[in-house]
Amino acid sequence: MSQITKYRSVLFMGAILLCSIFLSCSSYFKKKEEKEPLARVGETYLYKEDVAPLITEGMSKGDSASFVANYINNWASKQLLLSKSKINLPEEKLKEFNALVDAYRTDLYTRAYKEALVSQGADSVVTENQLQKFYEEQKENFKLKERIVRIRFIELPTNFLNREEVTKRLKSFEKEDLVYLDSIGVQFKKLNFNDSIWVSSSRIFEEIPPITFDNQDRYLKKSQFFELEDSIGVYLGKIEEVKEVNDIAPLSYIAPTIKQVLLSRRKMDYLRKLETEIIDEAIKKKEFEVFTNDK
Repeated sequence: MSQITKYRSVLFMGAILLCSIFLSCSSYFKKKEEKEPLARVGETYLYKEDVAPLITEGMSKGDSASFVANYINNWASKQLLLSKSKINLPEEKLKEFNALVDAYRTDLYTRAYKEALVSQGADSVVTENQLQKFYEEQKENFKLKERIVRIRFIELPTNFLNREEVTKRLKSFEKEDLVYLDSIGVQFKKLNFNDSIWVSSSRIFEEIPPITFDNQDRYLKKSQFFELEDSIGVYLGKIEEVKEVNDIAPLSYIAPTIKQVLLSRRKMDYLRKLETEIIDEAIKKKEFEVFTNDK
């Protein structure tokens, strides 16, 4: 048997092996199933299977027909403009755009792949000790840009009948007071009884409109109780603690930001290590080399 015949035989056996793994042999040698075209512009076709996923179950026959007709016209318009642009744009412009498309495609694929690798391999757990350590090391970078407070407050309807009792209970705020306020909480428009959480002054301005940037010094101060009213409701609140602008933010307030910083750094470190390992492996396998013009 000649070498050419042997080579052809090997190729044929290889094709048969691939066929048995991925496809049935009968379907492998069949002619590809014809796709149903909807429209054509030059040598480019729009097929029914391209549009089918865009048709939602809630569409009536008339709506879907109208949608498909509009889609075909939009597709044709883009294809025709694309064809004209390739003919009429300067060659340099076309090269520039092709380079941008290639760069975008490369970036899209590699970014998605790296994100998948990071989600599988990078540690996403940040411990309390890690948060505390970073906070202590970077305290000076966590100065407040606005006043923050710990507050409990209630918004009542303007016609609320038992206002005095609610005011007394919110001021006292003993265990039995909290039980009472919780029991009638459905009658309140808003409530916040967790006064251990720090809240920004800008958030207070949103939740309690009578308190503004201009009058905050009057109401947002430690141990202050306020009772305010406007056309929308009645606002009762007690300020437990205040941190001023340029004070160091409490860890509990800044913890979500610290966590994001730590995770971002961890992600970057992981990607740098991954890229180094990929290059090293490629060099070892002789899949990557740099040519130098040493004289």
